[in-house]
Amino acid sequence: MLTEDGKHLYVSYDEYHNLIEKLAIKVFQSGWDFDVILCLARGGMRPGDILSRVFDKPLAIMSTSSYRADAGTTQGNLDIARFITTPKGEIAGRVLLVDDLADSGQTLKAVVHQLKHNYQPITELRSAVVWTKALSTFEPDYSVEYLPTNPWIHQPFESYDAMRPQQLIEKWSV
Repeated sequence: MLTEDGKHLYVSYDEYHNLIEKLAIKVFQSGWDFDVILCLARGGMRPGDILSRVFDKPLAIMSTSSYRADAGTTQGNLDIARFITTPKGEIAGRVLLVDDLADSGQTLKAVVHQLKHNYQPITELRSAVVWTKALSTFEPDYSVEYLPTNPWIHQPFESYDAMRPQQLIEKWSV
């Protein structure tokens, strides 16, 4: 649900999963056959996992981080892992890069640059995201929703960013 001022987008679990399914349909209908899904952790893990299951393709993971401060609401320096975790030994062939959103575009641009220059076995690279904000300097190959007002997206699992184990114990105590 987008707030009236267009500054916040609140997404339920059902809406989130429906959008990922729509992303899968877009990729499928493009006719592009890929070999592996590379998701960017953390935001791309949920979409990557679902796409991996739907397409029956191996899932590789690359860790990136830029939103760490203030319970994940403030963007800081971009960190990109030097290594990719993959069940196939080395990432190769046609790769579908998956993240949750193209926000500023900084992360996706940097990752695509790194993959193209440091991972020669990749023969083709395409990107897929759930949301693309108008301010993004990166245009993904596949995206479900374009957000012209650049809202802050409140994803359904973000409550865990500020939650600690003691709070879970208190929640589940009888």
